Amino acid sequence: MELIDGKKTSKEIREEIAAEVAQIVAAGGKRPHLAAVLVGHDGGSETYVANKVKACEECGFTSTLKRFEDNITEAELLAVVDDLNNDPDVDGFIVQLPLPKHISEEKITEAINPKKDVDGFHPQNVGRMTIGAPAFISATPQGIVDLIQRYKIETKGKHAVVIGRSNIVGRPMSVLLSQKGIDCTVTVCHSRTANMKELCLQADIIIAAIGKPGFVTADMVKPGAVIIDVGTTRVTDPTAERGWRLKGDVDFQNVAPKCSYITPVPGGVGPMTIVSLMKNTLLAGKKAIYKD
Repeated sequence: MELIDGKKTSKEIREEIAAEVAQIVAAGGKRPHLAAVLVGHDGGSETYVANKVKACEECGFTSTLKRFEDNITEAELLAVVDDLNNDPDVDGFIVQLPLPKHISEEKITEAINPKKDVDGFHPQNVGRMTIGAPAFISATPQGIVDLIQRYKIETKGKHAVVIGRSNIVGRPMSVLLSQKGIDCTVTVCHSRTANMKELCLQADIIIAAIGKPGFVTADMVKPGAVIIDVGTTRVTDPTAERGWRLKGDVDFQNVAPKCSYITPVPGGVGPMTIVSLMKNTLLAGKKAIYKD
């Protein structure tokens, strides 16, 4: 069993990005600029955005953080999005989710200029990704693809089972795995799948993105399978310094001995999500996806 080290891989990619940014700036080019919009004080969002700001510094980007209280109106937030769309210095930006219940996440996402949508959530980018056209791809699925490729894990003709059908991970993941160059045969499982254990036992690769700690157990995994654990649920643990610890969707202790490769939680997929956002920001700065 080999552990897939997301921390190490993300550090390598950040260094590659930083080197390219240094070359761009040295040649008189513009330093990529990522803006983040944070509404309210959700603990997970605060941590995530702070990590994004830190990653921007490490990559040599300019970063801007716009904070708003959770009583901001939908119209006011749409105005913020419009300002960022029209700011020539901002190459890409994100509006951190979740948003307060009185604000439509769909409206906000669709208001973002697809050319600056470095989260890859806009329907235009999702559609372009689906047909294999150049697009900003959502960060977690892209990070998983990078891990698989950098660890030289064989995918051609392999059976991949994706557990979860969210628009952020499960659906785009299933599309990416089936595309030319990766060439998996993909099965998507979800809460209404009747024979999930049977399907998982057929899988060469399992992507677990369902948000249920320890959901994938050893009796669901065939020997030699590759396991990618996307789950990051906070579970109360009085022995932990913070009173909680992150648990993945996979029963790591019992599943790991059966695998050829497996990602840990934390330290697996999580760091790759941040660095994939940095990759998208670099592409936005270079106008590499949308040429006009």
